[in-house]
Amino acid sequence: MGVMLDTIGQLIAGYLQKEVPGYEPFTPSDPEHLRGVIEPGDVLLVEGNNRISGIIKYLTQSTWSHGALYVGPVDGAHEPDGEPHVLIEANIGEGVTSAPLSKYYPYHTRVCRPIGLSFEDRTTVCRYAINRIGFGYDTKNIVDLMRYLIPLPVPQRWRRRMIAFGSGDPTKIICSALIAQAFDAVRYPILPKITRAASRKARREILHIRDSSLYMPRDFDISPYFEIVKPTIVHGFDYTALHWADKQKPLPEVAGEFGVFPEIKSPPLVPQEVDEEAPLPAAAEEVTVETTMIERVTVSEHYLAVEYVPVRPPERRMKPRIPETVA
Repeated sequence: MGVMLDTIGQLIAGYLQKEVPGYEPFTPSDPEHLRGVIEPGDVLLVEGNNRISGIIKYLTQSTWSHGALYVGPVDGAHEPDGEPHVLIEANIGEGVTSAPLSKYYPYHTRVCRPIGLSFEDRTTVCRYAINRIGFGYDTKNIVDLMRYLIPLPVPQRWRRRMIAFGSGDPTKIICSALIAQAFDAVRYPILPKITRAASRKARREILHIRDSSLYMPRDFDISPYFEIVKPTIVHGFDYTALHWADKQKPLPEVAGEFGVFPEIKSPPLVPQEVDEEAPLPAAAEEVTVETTMIERVTVSEHYLAVEYVPVRPPERRMKPRIPETVA
């Protein structure tokens, strides 16, 4: 009976590990930058392309479906071409194994680095993971494997439990649980439960370690205690050195020929014309006096002379103001 269950479990595990055709990562890793940035103790998150990766991304509502711990070169583990194994990971059907960094060069990855972790604790974390090499996956537990074959929608409150559901065998470890246990060995937080305890003097926060089987790859991405390391920009990034397919030369504004925002000359101001039809308002104290022209005939010695002279109307006399008498 045990042999039959083991055989069925291996068949299911093999089916789940098959790659999905047509997968293309949006931003594949740059091998040179990734190799020069990653350090022992860093967590490498991977966007996988097999069947189980799609299910894990659905259950966790995240881009990341797998996680591996970078520990540096592992003694006695290397590829046929001599490349050392530097990653410790747990895969379904294989258990805890080591792998080279080049395994995930074609994939979309992210580096998460624990902040403030001492050299001694970092070494302890790496040593803990290395000592777990050889721990297998319990393929005899068919229920544990069938959870990844459920096509029905899963309520959000059950998704994390679906990842942790299994036989409870201490030698059965998934990728996130392995990394969580390694950091738990030095009491480094990932996403601990926080409770507040009030005292007479002050309030303090008490951290509670979660069950390692409840951790998911995305927890290292959203953890406030892990730094996101971008290999492309760590050692400096010059966007002007990029060569675009549609333009062989950099744009003029990038080359410095002229400013990015050229000055725009405003049109000249046109003086506002005065409306000739509308008369200008006169001041309250000023009185307008119109001048008219009349004919004046004078008798010269032998002829009449006619000329035009201006005549001003008589000025208006203002009535004197009578002071008011106060009775």
